[in-house]
Amino acid sequence: MTELELPSIDYRALLPILIMLGAALLGVLVEAFVPRRGRHPVQLLLALAAVVAAFVAVVLADDRRGITAGGAIAVDGPTLFLQGGILLLAAVALLLIGERTVERGGAFVAQAAVRAESTEDRRQADGQNGATEVFPLTTFAIAGMLIFVAANDLLTMFIALEVFSLPLYLLCALARRRRLLSQEAALKYFMLGAYASAFFLFGVALIYGFTSGTPGREAGVDLDTVAAAVGESTSSRVLLFAGIALLSIGLLFKAAAAPFHVWTPDVYQGAPTPITGFMAACTKVAAFGALLRIFHVAFGGAAWDFTPVLGAVAVLTMLIGAVLAVTQTDIKRLLAYSSIANAGYLLVGVLAPGRDGLSGTMFYLVAYGFSVLAAFAVVTLVRDADGEATHLSRWAGLGRRSPFYAALFTLILLAFAGIPLTSGFMSKVAVFGPALDGGQAWLVIAGVLTSMVLAFPYLRVVVMMWLSEPGDSTPTVTVPGGLTAAALMIGVAATVLLGVAPAPLLDLADGAAQFLR
Repeated sequence: MTELELPSIDYRALLPILIMLGAALLGVLVEAFVPRRGRHPVQLLLALAAVVAAFVAVVLADDRRGITAGGAIAVDGPTLFLQGGILLLAAVALLLIGERTVERGGAFVAQAAVRAESTEDRRQADGQNGATEVFPLTTFAIAGMLIFVAANDLLTMFIALEVFSLPLYLLCALARRRRLLSQEAALKYFMLGAYASAFFLFGVALIYGFTSGTPGREAGVDLDTVAAAVGESTSSRVLLFAGIALLSIGLLFKAAAAPFHVWTPDVYQGAPTPITGFMAACTKVAAFGALLRIFHVAFGGAAWDFTPVLGAVAVLTMLIGAVLAVTQTDIKRLLAYSSIANAGYLLVGVLAPGRDGLSGTMFYLVAYGFSVLAAFAVVTLVRDADGEATHLSRWAGLGRRSPFYAALFTLILLAFAGIPLTSGFMSKVAVFGPALDGGQAWLVIAGVLTSMVLAFPYLRVVVMMWLSEPGDSTPTVTVPGGLTAAALMIGVAATVLLGVAPAPLLDLADGAAQFLR
């Protein structure tokens, strides 16, 4: 009888993931046993405490390097940096999710099963406390993202993809107001996400078949086996290229890259704004963390083959995001197309060869995450009697009615436009510089030109806020609660500090830019 050998597990290295999964399970128990009136503070404190504890565990694991859990999880510099970034951004997003003073009862529906546009729906929209199930769903999503950026084999990556995607599909449907729009957004996200997951899983099957032809090795989907097969397998290269294409579809969908971006504007517009901010910041870090690991570790030997195709995707993404942003009349849709364009800029960093491209991309992810969370924090504050006033025409004259918050939003938009002394400028330098040094000048030229186009819709909003007269339809800016104010100030401070003094984070990213192979 063959003796079963259990894999060794480094629990200290896995502690951030275990903390978030444990908090998610505790959150489910809180929903079952804590009275409804006390759930919100308990759930919020539990989620924030878990994020802080997980971040401390990431910091304390800085000296840990290795592959654990039977080869499923890799703990290396990019893993720890990206996990830390996800947790920091998730903490800010949780502040927005937990806010209940900007809108009475919060941004979420009181009962998810209530029929849209019904009398009961209108009653809950008038001030019933929002559902607290959002907190365990969010912590499950965060846990899945932590696994996603650390996954060392394709099946683990697929499982992590589902762990953080399924809660997001539900969260997108829980908006307190405009319930039909919210449910439509969730359904679109779910249907397209299911197709993307199927493509990813089919790609895993093809890659497994390709690795079966590697001399002296068993077939497998761990990244080391895949990397060896890229250089040595005798199987048809068609399997490899088809597998790379299908895997890329699944990952580029999550990254909101063209032509897999079509869900982004509708979902960003329909989802509760705190969830939109959470997705724009944390999901992008997770998606590009996985892209970096796959293309640098597993398929690095095939870079000559996939770089032109992925480069074309990057150019198309930048072009679509910039051009269509010009036509938008809704601020959330504008930020959605801005997110698409930024996905294209990040792909330039993914394709930049060497350590500098990796570190620049990781810096970009964190810097952009703080800025976009601050942007959506401001969006939650511009309101009228029907809720958030997101149509751009409603923002005309806002600078004269609420100059402080208009100034903060102007700063954020200038950062998105890449104006010097903001984090957006340093982010673009961090990815364009290595790409230019690596011979990818065509991508840099496309990035610069589309950045110029994308600056127009940002500046149009700035002009509308400051140079237009406020009208009767110009909404007011609600006084933020403590949680929203904290999230906004953290995001704005990071936008300024990472533009004026980016060296500490750049050095940290450079020190972490080494995958374990």
